[in-house]
Amino acid sequence: MISSTCNPVSLAAVVEDPDMGIVLPDGTRLSARVWMPQDATERRVPAILEFLPYRKRDGTAARDQINHPYFASHGYACLRVDMRGCGDSEGLFDDEYSPQELRDALDTIAWIADQDWCSGQVGMMGISWGGFNSLQVAALRPEPLKAVVTVCSSVDRYADDIHYKGGCMLGENIGWAATATSWFSMPPDPEIVGDGWKESWIARLENTPFLARNWLTHQHRDAYWRHGSICEDYPAIDAAVLSVGGWHDGYRNTISHLVRNLSSPVKGIVGPWNHKYPHLAVPGPQIGFLQEALRWWDRWLKNIDTGVDNDPAYTAWLMDSVHPETSFAYRPGRWITEAEWPSLRIEARTMYLGSGTIGDAPPRAFRLHVHPATACGMTQGEYFPFGFGPGELPDDQRADDALSLCFDSAEATEATDIVGAPRIRLKIACDRPRAQIAVRLCDLRPDGTSALITMGCLNLRHRANREHPQDLVPGEEVEIDFALDEIAYRLPEGHRLRVAVSTSLWPFIWPEAEPVTATLSAGELVLPVRPTADADERAFPEPAGAPALPVEVVGVAEGAKRVETDMTTGETRIVISGTVPRTRDLTTDLVTGSQIQEIWSIRRNDPASAQVNIVWDRTMGRGDWETRTVVTTRMWADIQNFYVTQRLEAFEGERMVFHRDYQDSVPRV
Repeated sequence: MISSTCNPVSLAAVVEDPDMGIVLPDGTRLSARVWMPQDATERRVPAILEFLPYRKRDGTAARDQINHPYFASHGYACLRVDMRGCGDSEGLFDDEYSPQELRDALDTIAWIADQDWCSGQVGMMGISWGGFNSLQVAALRPEPLKAVVTVCSSVDRYADDIHYKGGCMLGENIGWAATATSWFSMPPDPEIVGDGWKESWIARLENTPFLARNWLTHQHRDAYWRHGSICEDYPAIDAAVLSVGGWHDGYRNTISHLVRNLSSPVKGIVGPWNHKYPHLAVPGPQIGFLQEALRWWDRWLKNIDTGVDNDPAYTAWLMDSVHPETSFAYRPGRWITEAEWPSLRIEARTMYLGSGTIGDAPPRAFRLHVHPATACGMTQGEYFPFGFGPGELPDDQRADDALSLCFDSAEATEATDIVGAPRIRLKIACDRPRAQIAVRLCDLRPDGTSALITMGCLNLRHRANREHPQDLVPGEEVEIDFALDEIAYRLPEGHRLRVAVSTSLWPFIWPEAEPVTATLSAGELVLPVRPTADADERAFPEPAGAPALPVEVVGVAEGAKRVETDMTTGETRIVISGTVPRTRDLTTDLVTGSQIQEIWSIRRNDPASAQVNIVWDRTMGRGDWETRTVVTTRMWADIQNFYVTQRLEAFEGERMVFHRDYQDSVPRV
């Protein structure tokens, strides 16, 4: 359920169709929920497409109800389309961002542009999956597509998505496989598809792809990941792109990449937000995102001068230092702007790592060791905080700092605005041929806490090439240079910087098979420093939207996250649980709910012992009709292989109507 901070606005006359059929060239019918002005056929209006697998009837119904009628009331036809094999659409789902998905999107855009209510001008929008495929479709240049609004998305499916980061496998690679399988396991709504709902449901279940294995198989940046990665050919995009994201989201780098590299009209906005639309996200401040998007649509789909051409190229929320917490309602700071990006005003300030120090001058020679610590990473937080569970943001970093090799600066003599992607350069040797390095840049506050500013990681076998990794020679020094995540952060006077280096960061990244000791003999931190901002350099309207979806909630949302350590065995476990209470949509009478439990465990000094068990339990029903699926996903490893199993169970009422077990082993490569 979405808790909206939006002020409902008065809407012009809008008509809604809960199930407009779009028949693709191969005969497959996609189901679209559509809002448009009552007189759309008379005056022909531009269209806005959001193309998702996330079930418009229940999964995204609440946010759709806030977003799309708002645009429709301003003269747009808005289509929220269920992808093939998802929600109420026919066919079978195969994989994320597959060639089939993109062909279907192209055919959907052509169909929309040909309707008698459409002016022939189409925009595409979305967050996360919809933000990804909006960019991917734009790179294919369908003629009607003139503009894109992409939120919390990526330009590189391998280097900057939920699967791998710096060549290291993210823990969320398996977490997302579990979540996606659960989402896609639910049936279509009989009220939409009729008596064939169960036959369609069983066919989907029988053809459920083993996503966990698919994504685990591609451990390096091969053709699988290059497909759909628009960084392969930025000039292919000629649509106007508005890119939006948040500092508390895993996809924070995209905005800078797009503004820096696109040749088509492009603007970027980064707030303090998590993985949500900016009028609904936390931490605040929220903004009038729908109004900003409307300015974009009016300019590029209606050719109205809304002033967006004169907007700054890059706008960011410069966050103040705060006591670290695992959730925030608000992050204090200010809006800063750059007329061009990258900005010539931002200085690359090089600082040198010494014997536990960070300074302005090269230090004396040193050799320091990074010792194995499998429990390092417990305070890191989630890859993309979304609201699925508690404690998603990074906590006080001192526990992880104690398990890392740390370099600290002197107290800052003045406030320093860090804006951009810091870089880390290290001269390093490892005692194993395979190793990973995680680097955290922290703010050492006068209250004694260590607050995460930004981080990055690197699979050292990928130091030269992500597609063709090269083993290390144990004991031989190599030089590495990589970027940390983009950030806009003010380090206040009197605070210190810390660079914390570790050879694991569990469960944020999956560990290498053997414990690694690394030896550092030189290092540099390159900070992007901007002239200090005195005040807000831009203002946004307050959030607005259509009236919220009327719902009835039975129960309360619950969540817990705890870390347990067995002092006898040395095993550390992170246990996460969350419940979304049963919620009835008063417009459709659908009742949905879900529960999740995750257990991530690892033993001291045994990185090959890492394992995770995830159980999703999801329900959907209406009146006497009740369906439920349970998806149990487990992953573990040894020195040679990864192992993954998944069990999918489906129930109608109390009767199990389907079950299937998946299992496979995949070599570490």
